Amino acid sequence: MPAKATPSQAQSKTDGAPNGVPGSQTLARGLSALAAVAAAPTGLTVQQVADHVGAHRTIAYRLLATLSQFRYVTKGEDGRYRPGAGLAALGSSFDNNMRQLSVPTLRALADELGSTVSLLVAEGDQQVAVAVIVPTQVFYQLSFHEGSRHPLDRGAAGAALLACMPPRPGERELVRQTREQGWVITHGEIEPDTYGLAVPVRRRLPSPPTCINLISHREDVVLGGKDAVVRAANELSAILY
Repeated sequence: MPAKATPSQAQSKTDGAPNGVPGSQTLARGLSALAAVAAAPTGLTVQQVADHVGAHRTIAYRLLATLSQFRYVTKGEDGRYRPGAGLAALGSSFDNNMRQLSVPTLRALADELGSTVSLLVAEGDQQVAVAVIVPTQVFYQLSFHEGSRHPLDRGAAGAALLACMPPRPGERELVRQTREQGWVITHGEIEPDTYGLAVPVRRRLPSPPTCINLISHREDVVLGGKDAVVRAANELSAILY
């Protein structure tokens, strides 16, 4: 029988910010609850949210009530909490509505190539997926969650994002090559046996470094899709510049 978490263990899940810097426990729990609800396609019950944040059911209820007041979550007739309309306005404020402006180009690219494509930005020393588009007419595809994070020094997207920045001492030769040729292909740096193709999207400061990324188990798909991804990146550069 699995051991039950002690109050101190449960508290440690939400006491600090994601980077370990101490912060408001209530705010951390609220944000954790919001992220959990937003990621649950069928919604979450109060007890599920309580289990997620490591708090008593009463605390989870208060968090959800506050989030409901701001319309970030909404309670359905089945008693489960789901994302609310307030999240749409909140999300549209990110980088001048970058995601919404980019989705039509990304959707057309994913359907043209029959492969998952994504838009990533650099945030500190990490790469963050802000849009992930799966092709509509393909039954099996690689995919990952929007909001997924990986270190900047890994994968095609990391190299493309670093190539958007001024050269750094000791940077990988791959980053220099990406800066010169305008695209990069890697194999197995994020997921085993997976190919990645990334192309920087040129933008003005202070916009964050941005790139389009294509992932596939097939090298021929990645190589054959290079020109289309470059065209899509140029299109987004014109839209987002």
